[in-house]
Amino acid sequence: MTSDSNAFLGTQPMGRLMRKFAVPCVVSLLFGALYNIVDQIFIANADYLGSYGNASNSVVFPLTVIALALATMLGDGCCALVSLSLGAGHRDDARRSVGTAVVTLVLVSLVLTAVYLIWPEPILTMFGARVNAETFRLSREYFFYIALGVPFYIVGQALNPIIRSDGSPRFAMLTLLAGALTNCALDPLFIYGFHWGMMGAAVATVAGEIVSAAMAVGYLFRMKAVKLDRDAFKPRVKLLSRILPLGVTSFLSQISIVLSMAAVLNMAAKYGSLDPIFGMEEYAQIPAAVIGIVMKFFQIVVSISIGMAAGCIPLIGYNMGAGKPERVHELLVRLTVAELIVGIIATLICELFPYPLIAIFGAANESVHYTNFAVRCIRLFMALTPLACINKSTFIFLQAMGKPVQSTLLSMLREVAFGVGLPLLLPLFWGLDGLIWFMTAADILTLPVTIAAILSIRRQLKALPA
Repeated sequence: MTSDSNAFLGTQPMGRLMRKFAVPCVVSLLFGALYNIVDQIFIANADYLGSYGNASNSVVFPLTVIALALATMLGDGCCALVSLSLGAGHRDDARRSVGTAVVTLVLVSLVLTAVYLIWPEPILTMFGARVNAETFRLSREYFFYIALGVPFYIVGQALNPIIRSDGSPRFAMLTLLAGALTNCALDPLFIYGFHWGMMGAAVATVAGEIVSAAMAVGYLFRMKAVKLDRDAFKPRVKLLSRILPLGVTSFLSQISIVLSMAAVLNMAAKYGSLDPIFGMEEYAQIPAAVIGIVMKFFQIVVSISIGMAAGCIPLIGYNMGAGKPERVHELLVRLTVAELIVGIIATLICELFPYPLIAIFGAANESVHYTNFAVRCIRLFMALTPLACINKSTFIFLQAMGKPVQSTLLSMLREVAFGVGLPLLLPLFWGLDGLIWFMTAADILTLPVTIAAILSIRRQLKALPA
């Protein structure tokens, strides 16, 4: 190991580095998102589960995102701090940051697991599981086994960006790829072969999480840029106080999904009961099932968007720490254009092909009311996805530059004020349609502030000495 093992981050062409780091990160996050989405696909196509299983999966989904939010806060925050430290030549800070993050994420995962196992019923009720008896029963079954896997999920997800900060984006990708493939292989066996239902879907997911976590932990003992020893794993409050602000934007990006879905699922139950169709017992679960599915389509696109930006964190942090603002500015331009392209492609796919997308989640086995509502949801919900991609990448760019306050304020505006407030407000005027429009409205309202932030970043980078 040499002191300049990450020096290539400050010398190689930005386009090549962006592909090397962003592509594996995108793939990693996509496969991370697929843990829950794959479950839902197999659940939806099991005729003995159907829309009840879909609704149950939608209820539990935000509870897995809480675990992901904690993991990304520690993982991305540590990744940013390690990159900044290595760029500035502070190798001890980098080494101790990794150890502090690892100890903290283990403790956090155990606490969250305990909370889930002790209070499952009030937690599930909070997320709309009591829309009808069958949905609640299946939600409890699925949630119990998912809760048991929380420590493995948090460890695997949090170590992923830390591995990237060590200059190994491909191995970081492989850890999640192996877990996702394990889940994909076991889901049909457990759900269709053994007929284990929601338990089978959950056990398959946990098995994949164990594989990912084991691979990630194994990497810690052969890191390249830093060498971990017993001293590194002594928790440092000072370093943790730097990690958390750098990771809070990632936390808010994920936790906003939880808060939004809590609002959305409860509003779907409330205003769905007033609808002449969804107010009937046999159709009551449809709004929750459909909106949950459409939000997962959005999560796939967001995973690509966040993956591109998060993959660039080591590049941004290293070059900022090394005093090379012109390279950071080049990366800002490249990343913004790439985010815009991804958003446009996603919107075109959802607008032009809603029926095939919905069919993946078992629409053929459902009523015409399910299909019609699903098509309307996906078209309106995904109408302005390019704005969402640019908004989220800007939050992360500020975070990677070591500007947690600006990043957090912008993120809170979009993810909390608009992302949670609008699902509660808009249905008061437009009922279920208000839920469908809230995401588009939130990104429109955030865009002017995001543009101002991008222009501010450019001015700051141009003002720094090259």
